[in-house]
Amino acid sequence: MTAKIIVIFASLNDFKMKHHLSKIFKFIVLISVFFSINANAQYQNDAMGNGYVSRTVDQPADYDGKVVCTVIKKPTLDNVKKAIIYVHGYNDYFFQSALGDSVNAHGFNFYAVDLRKYGRSILPHQDPFFCKKMDEYFADIDSAIAIARQEGNEKIYLMGHSTGGLTTSLYTGQAKVGCVDGLILNSPFFDWNFGPMMEGIVIPLVSFIGMPFKRIKVQSASKEIDGYAQSLLKEYHGEWDYNTDYKKPKGHPKRAGWVHAINRGQIKVHRRLDIKCPILLMSSDKSAKETVEWNERERYADIVLDAKEIQKYGKRIGKNVTSVTIKDGKHDLLLSEKEARDNAYKTIFQWLDNQGK
Repeated sequence: MTAKIIVIFASLNDFKMKHHLSKIFKFIVLISVFFSINANAQYQNDAMGNGYVSRTVDQPADYDGKVVCTVIKKPTLDNVKKAIIYVHGYNDYFFQSALGDSVNAHGFNFYAVDLRKYGRSILPHQDPFFCKKMDEYFADIDSAIAIARQEGNEKIYLMGHSTGGLTTSLYTGQAKVGCVDGLILNSPFFDWNFGPMMEGIVIPLVSFIGMPFKRIKVQSASKEIDGYAQSLLKEYHGEWDYNTDYKKPKGHPKRAGWVHAINRGQIKVHRRLDIKCPILLMSSDKSAKETVEWNERERYADIVLDAKEIQKYGKRIGKNVTSVTIKDGKHDLLLSEKEARDNAYKTIFQWLDNQGK
């Protein structure tokens, strides 16, 4: 009997020791994250100009080696303790200074993050935009939020466009209650924009192949500048200038592993997420097919995703979803023609104002 009691106490002590060691380990990890962020705490003037600064954050190496993300911001406003963090889409990066300027003018601090293997964060050895799982980006969002909080922001809203909308939805759909105060979605990539055969047979097959054979190329870059890029770039039919090494007008080869990552993320959305924070879901009021020859209607519709599918699946991701369609909006609503763009900004700031009530 005495021996049994000694064994029980030994087991309890062993359990307590493991529990304490676990807590100590978690504390060490948190401290490591804090110092890894602060090791690169020096902001530099960003190439975008207009008062923006940026800093590089080293992340743990992945299957391709060294990994970084880049946090960009406008100088912090005095006595302001609320911020918006913007996450770009696929074949994209942060260049929309008008967004940051508008956020500042509305009384919020503004941050953006160029995710790993995108924009300012692309390293020479990396295949741009490639990932094996969507949660690879969660550490980059963690870093941006940690920086915003270190700099005094108590209320934080995430804003995601396209693939960034899928990523931020999956991120806030984790068991991270209270990680942010709201989620703003600009045409989130919740479903493929293909026909029934492609979505029902081809995409699942490519996704299946992408599990063991992640690097197989399934789509090459275009030989011509695509219609969406033409609708944006000032030298064609748009209003914007951006770095075409970061946001490629002819696209970039897609691989089966990336298709698998996107498809798995979308399946989670289709099966419903349980996001706790308020959500603003925005899309264009219509979609149109991209044509070989330029067509003016491509300036007034989403030619990348299906707006109806965005609305359909977006209403499944949480209990507090405000759904809005923007008349004549492009895929990136904030790069639409002026009337639609102004409508998108008005919608965002009205929704934010309502969150404070």
